[in-house]
Amino acid sequence: MTVTLEKSVEDFITTPHKLFIDGQWVDAASGKTFATPNPATGQTLAHVAEADAEDVDRAVRAARRAFEQGPWSRMTASERGRIIWRIGDLILEHAEELAQLEALDNGKPVAVARAADVPLAADLFHYMAGWATKIEGNTISLSVPYMPGAAFHAYTLREPVGVVGQIIPWNFPLLMAAWKLGPALATGNVVILKPAEQTPLSALRLAELIAEAGMPDGVVNVLPGYGETAGAALAAHDGVDKVAFTGSTEVGKLIVHAAAGNLKKVTLELGGKSPNVVFDDADPDIAIQGAANAIFFNHGQCCVAGSRLFVQRDRFDQVVEGVAEIARGIRLGPGMEPDTQMGPLVSDEQLRRVTGYLDSGRAEGVRTLAGGNRHGERGYFVQPTVLTDVRPEMKVVREEIFGPVVVASPFSDLDEIAAQANATDFGLGAGIWTRDISKAHALAGKIRAGTVWINCYNVFDAALPFGGYKQSGWGREMGHQALDAYTEVKSVCTQLQT
Repeated sequence: MTVTLEKSVEDFITTPHKLFIDGQWVDAASGKTFATPNPATGQTLAHVAEADAEDVDRAVRAARRAFEQGPWSRMTASERGRIIWRIGDLILEHAEELAQLEALDNGKPVAVARAADVPLAADLFHYMAGWATKIEGNTISLSVPYMPGAAFHAYTLREPVGVVGQIIPWNFPLLMAAWKLGPALATGNVVILKPAEQTPLSALRLAELIAEAGMPDGVVNVLPGYGETAGAALAAHDGVDKVAFTGSTEVGKLIVHAAAGNLKKVTLELGGKSPNVVFDDADPDIAIQGAANAIFFNHGQCCVAGSRLFVQRDRFDQVVEGVAEIARGIRLGPGMEPDTQMGPLVSDEQLRRVTGYLDSGRAEGVRTLAGGNRHGERGYFVQPTVLTDVRPEMKVVREEIFGPVVVASPFSDLDEIAAQANATDFGLGAGIWTRDISKAHALAGKIRAGTVWINCYNVFDAALPFGGYKQSGWGREMGHQALDAYTEVKSVCTQLQT
């Protein structure tokens, strides 16, 4: 049995989709389209216009006009805020439709999209709408040593950066669009959004809702296409003032090089290999469930997934076997089936990537307590997997797998685990499980990561900044810190006549 498909969803996926440029739906300049598959079956779900460099150029010109000449720059902050708030309202009004699009295009269980992706996206717009009227500078008292007695009126302004290119991933398509668009719009910028080629549908539907909310033409443009063409052209375009990217560290480095041409501003939310630490005094039932959630949520396709599980030696066997038992009981199936707990990976490419890591682990001598293989012959399913007997030099320990695969290792004490937790090129997230809150905060202070969860994991909120240390990125998403990445600070200094 499957969830009944909304008529609006059925109509949407059967309609050929165009690019959204300057408030209009237009064909790609090349006339090309590409197919987006249903990852549960591998069959084509919809056909979408394929943007390339010429389309990026059209969108940049439209965005520049909207920024410099259009009504967006002349609107009051409260007017902008009302439009952004309305986008959040429309997401909630179309919640079931958007959840089904995510389940079909990404593969995630529709119940998860209903409970997490859609309401979090709406909340992000609502949160950022409130910030639109609170982008403030400050006055500064000057004491210029080489002008004794001179009086000045000095102040700062926070102004929008301008034209922003935003490139988002496929693991949380709607939510990542919200994370990017919300702060950019709240601070008065204009945007060209490139959704992942694997999951363009919810971004295209969001563009319709943004237009319905009253957004002026050219302020938000949505260009589905491939990273190697549309994404690369957007990152390198001299008419773009800033690029924001979420995705792999490898591609993030390419973005930095592409952006160097005009030294555009860059923010990056990249990969992770996050440690999840269970001390022997933790509540075992809570820690086991938490460790399973940390790695198996969203099929392990989370940059912050708790993919390195460290358990203090006295509890190692109990906790790891508990996580393995949960893994064996997870029901895999299409996202549109109501009892599905884990859907497929997003694509055949991702399936081959994850199973390649599983093959590598076996070749290097890991022990598999649960899973370890592809699930079924249809669709892109991988069994939830727990690996032990691992060594630090193994690929499955060092590299981001981005699938439902956890490697488990024992540790002895706080100093040892702090060193092991930080023995990675990444620094996005971490988890700590213990009844001793002093010990938890001591370890949190030692871990080099942007987010540390204590006795919880995968807790996200629009007010809570998110981002990474080391090769996990530059800058922060969400919270008021995200606003800094989308504003320039201008100092104004006037000498007063006395």
